[in-house]
Amino acid sequence: MLRGTNLGNWFEPEGYMFHLGDSAQSPREIEQLSYELIGRAKADAFWRDWRENYITEADIDRIKAMGFNSVRVPIHWKFFDADNAEGFRLMDRLVQWARKDHIYIIIDLHCAPGGQTGTNIDDSDGYPWLYLSPQAQKHTIETWHRIAAHYSREPIVLGYDLLNEPIPHFPQLSRFNGDLEPLYRRISAAVREVDRNHVLILGGAQWDSNFKVFGKPFDSNVMYTFHKYWTATDASVIKEYIEFRDKYKVPIWLGESGENKDEWVAAFTKTLEENHIGWCFWPYKKMDATSSEVTFDRPLHWDAIIALSKMPGGTGSAEKRIAARPSPEDAQAAFDDLSSKIRYSSERVNTGYVRALGLTAPGQ
Repeated sequence: MLRGTNLGNWFEPEGYMFHLGDSAQSPREIEQLSYELIGRAKADAFWRDWRENYITEADIDRIKAMGFNSVRVPIHWKFFDADNAEGFRLMDRLVQWARKDHIYIIIDLHCAPGGQTGTNIDDSDGYPWLYLSPQAQKHTIETWHRIAAHYSREPIVLGYDLLNEPIPHFPQLSRFNGDLEPLYRRISAAVREVDRNHVLILGGAQWDSNFKVFGKPFDSNVMYTFHKYWTATDASVIKEYIEFRDKYKVPIWLGESGENKDEWVAAFTKTLEENHIGWCFWPYKKMDATSSEVTFDRPLHWDAIIALSKMPGGTGSAEKRIAARPSPEDAQAAFDDLSSKIRYSSERVNTGYVRALGLTAPGQ
């Protein structure tokens, strides 16, 4: 039984986890906001520090102590675009910590080249160009080939979640449903050229909810994943996935859920386990929130940054944005404080949330 947490916001920052407005939701939009506030050089240094310290060995030790046995790691393709890229160094470090604590790692391509959703979560250009761009598909396939070659002999890596939440539920995008499984086949073939060991994890269309896009499993070592948020908590919401599992004799796995009250989390976790479905709730930690295992306080001057993020962008709004922004000194103090707040020593555990998952909060 996989019991896991998602290490979201590490490689792929999401604006809502910082309480930011609509103009700063995707990784690049958040980066652009930081450039506006403290300048590109200091902002780039901040984000390097962020990736170094957001997830540390102490975090993995804590995840183990809580009773988790797995983590899903959402990644951005840009950090794995060469054999010596920053992402491999950070992931290799994570592998060492996870191996020590017997924590399985699932690598999730959250931000694919071209974008598999066309929304902020994949850092795309506002449309799922992955399905129309041969160049983006080639780039995605090459990315997975590189990752698979690197981890082919690493048993603490459980498997590869090939595309996070492909194809939103928007009616205009259902045209791509028939393109999803063929793309999965091409990615899988590239992985199998260098890695016969790891589980291939396939998510359905419409935010990992629609398994009707799948035919008979095309690989002998495959798992199917679904995501569920803000639904009922009884077995009716997972009935179609259980039927798919039973029909094809393949494992199914809940790759994301959560963002809800403790009572909902407890009820849904119970339903999943009663039906022998492993799970991985989202996310491990975020700012000023109770719906995660760990949280950290808002930094200094953060409300002013939130207010700026809610203002319209573009050159026509420059004067208003400059007037509304915190001073360079206050902005720098905010990012310095944020860098301090995300460290293990400054965080706190949401005891009720951990208990809702049926796990053990520190000191419990």
